Amino acid sequence: MTIDRREFLKLSSALAAGMVLARTARASTKVSTVGAFPGSATLIDGNLVPPFNDAGGALDEATAKAVLSSGLTALKATIGGSGNDFVQTSSEMDDYDKGIRANPHIYMRVSEPADFLQAKRSGKVGIIYSFEGVEMLEGKIERIDLFRARGVRVMQLSYNKPSPFASGVLSPQPSEGLTPLGREAVQRMNALGVSLDLSHCDELSTLAALAASETPALITHAGCSAVFANPRNKSDAVLRAMAAKGGVVGIYDLSFLARAPKQPTLDDYLRHITHALNVCGEDHVGIGSDAMLMPFDTSPANMVEWNKIIVARKASGVGAPGEGPPPFVVGLNRPDRYRIIAQGLTKRGYTPRIVDKVLGLNFQRAFTDTWKAACVNPRRSRKSRQ
Repeated sequence: MTIDRREFLKLSSALAAGMVLARTARASTKVSTVGAFPGSATLIDGNLVPPFNDAGGALDEATAKAVLSSGLTALKATIGGSGNDFVQTSSEMDDYDKGIRANPHIYMRVSEPADFLQAKRSGKVGIIYSFEGVEMLEGKIERIDLFRARGVRVMQLSYNKPSPFASGVLSPQPSEGLTPLGREAVQRMNALGVSLDLSHCDELSTLAALAASETPALITHAGCSAVFANPRNKSDAVLRAMAAKGGVVGIYDLSFLARAPKQPTLDDYLRHITHALNVCGEDHVGIGSDAMLMPFDTSPANMVEWNKIIVARKASGVGAPGEGPPPFVVGLNRPDRYRIIAQGLTKRGYTPRIVDKVLGLNFQRAFTDTWKAACVNPRRSRKSRQ
């Protein structure tokens, strides 16, 4: 679930779609400053909202400690929400750039494969710029080039509803699927070294895009429909096709893991991860929280504001069935959630090798494979710009 930055700014908690309010985060960090993740694991979250000071300055000390306590090597952050236009998205990218510059001891940009190692060695949290919506592209293929040059390394073809490129998971059925323009977009992303993310595409579009792509395609944040049926969860057929292409599915923390209004539990979460591992194999599953790095504030006042956002999303047609419970799994509403996930997988008999892959190595490999495409195929990359 992606929410516009302006919508998040309405909340009085430690939330914002990309710019979490540091002044409100202090109340939520007491349970989170537990130290770095043990060992040398590479931790990459396929979709997460990092905290920034909304005024553009440095984070306060408590929030900074909480961020670093996560142990994260890198996270993919959504810019532009689910429907921001070109101007709004460009402005939000400026905000992200400013926030990273204001916190050089905490954050760094990740835009090349070597940056993962640099982030790991430096102890900083790397931020990968990504899109979930497509409105900022305005149906123009050349916008992929422009935003790639600005640092966006992951893009989608639709956000729940139909777009000029593909059908979304809430599109009327039978859907159109991948459009001719969408096929061009896939080719352009492949050539430029932009990761193709199919999290919000429907099954017809997803399978067509996987067939059209020459590089691995990702599902950065989703669940498994075989565990719980929901339009935002993916079928075994999609998961197998994604894995066969060399991609990775990140399991999210959203209400779609179980039947609403239940708040998903750690057992619910691990059922989806273990199912994905059984279907996809150990090289194709990761973590894609689709939540906030900081704990979600469940106070009554904050829940009133959250519920207003859910009502607005449903009215706009982008709210999926089952939206309502806040975006966290019971037991994982903390910066160092990866420690808890690792412990849960270990208790279920998974080896350290497999756990390390799920925690981040799989996403690192997939991002590396897709970003290197432009270097491996320079002739095709030049042709895409003509």
